[in-house]
Amino acid sequence: MKTEIFAITPPFTQLNTPYPATAYIKGFLNTKNISSTQADLGIEVILELFSKKGLTDLFEVNNQKPKSDNTKRILALKDEYLKTIDAVIAFLQGKNPTLALQICGDDFLPQASRFAQLEELDWAFGAMGTQDKAKHLATLYLEDISDYIVECIDENFGFSRYAERLGRSANSFDELYTALQQQPTYIDKILISILQDKIATVQPKLFLISVPFPGNLYSAFRCAQWVKANHPEIKISMGGGFPNTELRSLSDKRVFEFFDFITLDDGELPIELLIQNISGTVPKEMQMYKRTFLLENEKVVYKNDSFRKDYKQADVGTPDYSGLLLDQYISVIEIVNPMHRMWSDGRWNKLTMAHGCYWGKCTFCDISLDYIKVYEPVQAKQIVDRIEDLYTKTGQNGFHFVDEAAPPALMREVALEILRRKLAVTWWTNIRFEKSFTADLCLLLKASGCIAVSGGLEVASDRLLKLIDKGVTVEQVAKVTRNFTAAGIMVHAYLMYGYPTQTIQETVDSLEMVRQLFEAGILQSGFWHQFAMTAHSPVGMYPEKFGVVKETEALGTFANNDINYIDKTGIDHNKFSYGLKKSLFNFMHGICFDYELQDWFDFKIPRTKIAADFIEKALNDDHNFNTKPTAKVVWIGGKPSTEFFTKSKKGNTWEMASLTFHDKKESFTIQTNKIEGEWLASILEKIHISNEKVFSFAEVKTDFEAEMENFELFWYSKPVNTLRGIWVVGTLTIFRRYCHVELVETPLH
Repeated sequence: MKTEIFAITPPFTQLNTPYPATAYIKGFLNTKNISSTQADLGIEVILELFSKKGLTDLFEVNNQKPKSDNTKRILALKDEYLKTIDAVIAFLQGKNPTLALQICGDDFLPQASRFAQLEELDWAFGAMGTQDKAKHLATLYLEDISDYIVECIDENFGFSRYAERLGRSANSFDELYTALQQQPTYIDKILISILQDKIATVQPKLFLISVPFPGNLYSAFRCAQWVKANHPEIKISMGGGFPNTELRSLSDKRVFEFFDFITLDDGELPIELLIQNISGTVPKEMQMYKRTFLLENEKVVYKNDSFRKDYKQADVGTPDYSGLLLDQYISVIEIVNPMHRMWSDGRWNKLTMAHGCYWGKCTFCDISLDYIKVYEPVQAKQIVDRIEDLYTKTGQNGFHFVDEAAPPALMREVALEILRRKLAVTWWTNIRFEKSFTADLCLLLKASGCIAVSGGLEVASDRLLKLIDKGVTVEQVAKVTRNFTAAGIMVHAYLMYGYPTQTIQETVDSLEMVRQLFEAGILQSGFWHQFAMTAHSPVGMYPEKFGVVKETEALGTFANNDINYIDKTGIDHNKFSYGLKKSLFNFMHGICFDYELQDWFDFKIPRTKIAADFIEKALNDDHNFNTKPTAKVVWIGGKPSTEFFTKSKKGNTWEMASLTFHDKKESFTIQTNKIEGEWLASILEKIHISNEKVFSFAEVKTDFEAEMENFELFWYSKPVNTLRGIWVVGTLTIFRRYCHVELVETPLH
């Protein structure tokens, strides 16, 4: 079967779901009638390795290295591993759910050093279901085997970061080049065996290798090396997140012993031009390229001579996952963290609401590169068309929108469209914690299937947030996270320490802010990472503005993104890492809020200057009666049944209306005077979610005042508040059943 293009993701990225780059490219190629095939070699290598045959071969490898007690134990229990491995993998693939009972029984899985942590995590299992607990235990079991592989077979092995050190901050190609001259490792041989069969079957003209992360780089070169040696007629191109950020100043010609082309940024047009050039449909003297490195006259050249513009997002097609082993991915639970659990457990269809970032100002971010700075949203109807298409083709109704930051207005329109089409989907995405995420908008998102959001709080300090140009304040973040949490949407915060000019006092105060957010129950998950300066961010391009100095101005011949720098404050931010992460782990599980911040560190820190009730006050400082005339008003409930009756008191009688509503949990009734009841029943039909026209607050008011007076008195009256709640928004108002929201401690997950 000869195919024009074969696209792969090399080992290793994720075990539970395919990285979407090749699916995006295949979806585009479908629109051009260019035949293509794809494969995720990462999951295929894992399934080959973690099988009865794979482990049998693994344990037979003769290795004379000294072995630790842990490795000796695993070897001694090898028959137990061989007995259980296929059943465990099937369980993690969702094919053998009843095995959970045996796994949780404590006498089914062989246990090595990874299980030593069970004693301290045992308290968490009380809130984990049997399936979750079994997944976690099975994950520890796989990690024990991984430890054996690292010690005895391949020191660079890792489930998601194979030989990552060879790709991270690799200014020089020397170390990676030297590694590629060595004999293939045990893992390499499995990879090459799978690749050999694929190439023989597909017989492509162009071999595309997507390299999203440093941990995919070594395997990418191994794949290219084998194809170049055995099928020199096949042209090979690299693309993806790693070259987009790291290889923009590439000059080492040895790279082109492995690859013919390296393309940058959006791959659709560059790849279309490559296949045209390779296929000979364009005379050589007329061939053009888009953002492509290649070797000419023994020199690395960068060609961007095509005048054609990149494809609009509306024209790139729906991602196509065909050819990937969608039913064979394995769901793992590495740590008891709700957001990390979502990342590694279950299969998600990946989609994008908008190319680039609508904010595009954060000073630590690569805002000078196209994947951030070129902002282009997709129309809501087309996004939901793609949701329906993928749902039909994959049978999966879970969607992860991989936006840099999903735009609130577009999220609103997507949610409305999902509800109009009566789709049952589950989705989550990354956001900015901006004020547009009102209580009502969050409820709408929840109603459409949104279960979680992640966003950058970064440094919880208003001075540093301003320096970062994040466009938010800690108080604003608190209100937004409260709105999501109250709607039942989980919130994960990305946290940063060590930003240029950050003082020790600001680090301590930032931790106190985070403590209060978790104690208030408005954050459920978080992750601290240390600031890294990159070449394409404002900090990297203008370090003098941020109080840091580059260690060198010299550019490497290979990767140039991460920059070593000197912070003029002289503070060693590394020493905060353990305390920040340990405290966060406990906060996430709803404990230790009464600890002094000093208790998390083994060195002296200053006392926090943040008031103990800062977050509580921020949450209480709300203005509820300020609906903007342009606010959209939407009814997402059912049609009420209406009855009229006469009420009398002290000889006076008047006509009343009784409207009965039914939601998924219960029925409830409100009463108004007859004319107001008739108007309310009428307006609910007009503003129902099923209608294409969306009414503004001003239009609803005008409609009311055509028959009656004092709209605001009615709008904020008890009967209407029963439907719409006490919160009013600036961009969207949703009628809903009133529910009282209390701030409570986050339960264990």
